[in-house]
Amino acid sequence: MTSLSPEKTLKNPSAVERWFQISARGSSIGQELRGGMVTFFTMAYILALNPVVIGTAADSRGNLVSGAPKYTDAAAGIVDQAAVNHSMAMVAAATALVAGVSTLLMGVIGRFPIGLATGLGLNAMCAYVIAPNSTWPRTMGMIVIEGIIITLLVLTGFREAVFRAVPRELRVAISVGIGLFITFVGLVDAHIVTPGSGTPVQLGLDGSLGTTPQLVFVIGLLILLFLYVRSTRGAMLIAIIVTALIGVLVQAVARIPATLGDGTTNPAGWALNVPAWPGVSAFTVPDLGLLGRVDLVGAFAAADGRFTLASVLGAVMMIFSLLLADFFDTLGTVVAVGAEGGILDERGEPPHLRGILLADSLAALLGGLGSTSSSTSYIESTAGVAEGARTGVASIVTGVLFLLAIFLSPLTNMVPSEAVAPVLVVVGFLMMQQVGEIDWHHLVDAIPAFITIVLMPFSYSISVGIGAGFVVFIALKIFHGKARHVHPLMWVVGALFVVYFASDVINRAISGAA
Repeated sequence: MTSLSPEKTLKNPSAVERWFQISARGSSIGQELRGGMVTFFTMAYILALNPVVIGTAADSRGNLVSGAPKYTDAAAGIVDQAAVNHSMAMVAAATALVAGVSTLLMGVIGRFPIGLATGLGLNAMCAYVIAPNSTWPRTMGMIVIEGIIITLLVLTGFREAVFRAVPRELRVAISVGIGLFITFVGLVDAHIVTPGSGTPVQLGLDGSLGTTPQLVFVIGLLILLFLYVRSTRGAMLIAIIVTALIGVLVQAVARIPATLGDGTTNPAGWALNVPAWPGVSAFTVPDLGLLGRVDLVGAFAAADGRFTLASVLGAVMMIFSLLLADFFDTLGTVVAVGAEGGILDERGEPPHLRGILLADSLAALLGGLGSTSSSTSYIESTAGVAEGARTGVASIVTGVLFLLAIFLSPLTNMVPSEAVAPVLVVVGFLMMQQVGEIDWHHLVDAIPAFITIVLMPFSYSISVGIGAGFVVFIALKIFHGKARHVHPLMWVVGALFVVYFASDVINRAISGAA
């Protein structure tokens, strides 16, 4: 399973080679450069999306994360658009900075090809659940506390122990499930799959593919498939660049509007970034004023600043939910990236596991300090691995590109989701190939694996799929009279996931008791 082999080790390796093991992992500097760039482009959407989530939401006092009031007249609902735009710009700069530093840490400490940035879902929880009942500094205080706890779990060895306690069948299922998940993400990002009318989802708009951006996606997918089946070096990077340029040309001719006349989003428009040439200025001066706006103590207070039993227990439950989601999203990502790159050992573990987990934990802490929400490992990194990335050098490349994006965001925003989504679809296919490693006739192992695989895309959550698989695995072992074969830590994790799934009920009970 591992790509590490003695014959690939150099006789007189340089310091860089000894640290990153580039040759030992069957890679080269060229592969790492291409892989790091592909990972960046598949992740870069967060630079446009996180400002929309974090930068536009108001806290309980009506303030944006920047500290400015969102409304000029709150009673009338009149938004101060200049304040919102400035808030979004600040979030974009901080998001790029935190992602860049976090990914560099992963490259140097973890020596693993994973990019890190603000976690989707985690940022939505901050913007739409925590902040409206608190303040932004207190919300980010919760993120910092979660980052501190998860870092301590790494330093004490607990996080590694949980990783090793997961059975092999579930690890394979996690990787396969993530393959389906990122395929679904790619199709949703390109508006190939949309919310249905009378059905949960549907093909395109009204069951057909008729928009120009969808056509650009299809062209990009065909370009990538052509290059990939011909084993073209750099196929994914080439496909992203070519498709993005096609998008720029199409937009220049068709001038597809982002919004309609009534101000609503154009359903036939581009999914996220509009692929237009930035014009005269591709350079921006960032405002990094969000750094350090954290209130650790106030995180446990109610919206009015008072400390009550309900406010403290509610904060503890929120931190627990953030912690568990972050904890197991990373487990799934590490397994999937390692399996895709063939850099897991015979036990199914990546090299330098503690360094990987430490870098990821510090990223969560940095996300709170940067007021961008918790940062986590990105499953889109599998795209860079499929392009050849095998070591931390690729992460360093990705991190540097994120730091450059602080100043060059107009260029980054040229790449539409439709140019990146084909890569996610193809990587999903590559990860699905591992499904044959599951013994589907051994029901006690196969059923939890199935639950894990299907719930990841259907619940749009990696951690939910993992948690459900764990709980069903333990239940079936009990039913089969083999409870003693369950690792003690799996019992602990299973119980924690039961609490996680019942968190809304528990929160309501806490509020009622108060």
